[in-house]
Amino acid sequence: MSLEPDTLKLFVRAAVLGALGKAGREFGLSATATTQRIKGLERELGVQLFNRTTRAVSLTADGQVFLGHAKRIIESIEDARSDLSGSSRNIKGDLRVAGSASFGRRFIAPFIAEFLTVYPDINVELELSDGIIDIVEQGVDVALRIGDLSSSTLVARKLADNPRVLVASPKYLSDAGYPRSVADLSLHNCLVLSGNRNWKLCDAANRIHDVKISGNFSTNHGEVVTEAALAGVGIALKSVWDVRHLLADGTLLPVLEEYTIEPVWSLWAVRPPGRVVPARTRAFVDFIEMKFNAMV
Repeated sequence: MSLEPDTLKLFVRAAVLGALGKAGREFGLSATATTQRIKGLERELGVQLFNRTTRAVSLTADGQVFLGHAKRIIESIEDARSDLSGSSRNIKGDLRVAGSASFGRRFIAPFIAEFLTVYPDINVELELSDGIIDIVEQGVDVALRIGDLSSSTLVARKLADNPRVLVASPKYLSDAGYPRSVADLSLHNCLVLSGNRNWKLCDAANRIHDVKISGNFSTNHGEVVTEAALAGVGIALKSVWDVRHLLADGTLLPVLEEYTIEPVWSLWAVRPPGRVVPARTRAFVDFIEMKFNAMV
């Protein structure tokens, strides 16, 4: 039967190299045996997969379509072997991950470095962007997103809570005073991120206070907000993940810590729908979930 895994791998490799003979040599096959295998695959499928010249081959339109199917079949077989073996060393393949730029640089990239020491046979491609990308169109296996998710056909898994806190530098609080109530925020310089001038705070009685903030500095970059807070410009609303080390050493101080910030945000792993989740994707999501829950 031509649809055996080795023949599919030979087809994929020939498509990548653009040469049947070179692909065949990697599999220990003669030029004749390689050609016979590809022709057998074409007969079984009932289509021509390659345009052939004396020097090279290129995929036909049908070949381009079948290439995606062949890769998925090979990946499914490898995933099954990984699941049955139960060993992280047997999980392999390509994994495309997406996330926001500042969050990705700060957290995802370092965690990926550690992930790859556990799963050295996985090839990770990290796509960082300040905008929300179409993960289906871009061929992303999993995206890490923070906040409230809008409804969509994507499959989402909550990984960890993302508590937020108001912070300011000791210098700012010394100069401007410490706000004692939500109403006091109107008297303070608040740092505006991405045009968000409404902060919602929840008190101990579960009452929501919708506060319209003002300030003389705004930016669309989270790391710049942190830098401005450290410089004593004003009060910032930050993820605890971002500033926990600064709170620990007193470089930043919590403000109105008896209130919780609403809405309560979470970290989500988002993936395309309708697909069997490969072992490498499950391994990555489980690893990220473990790392972030250890931080909270």
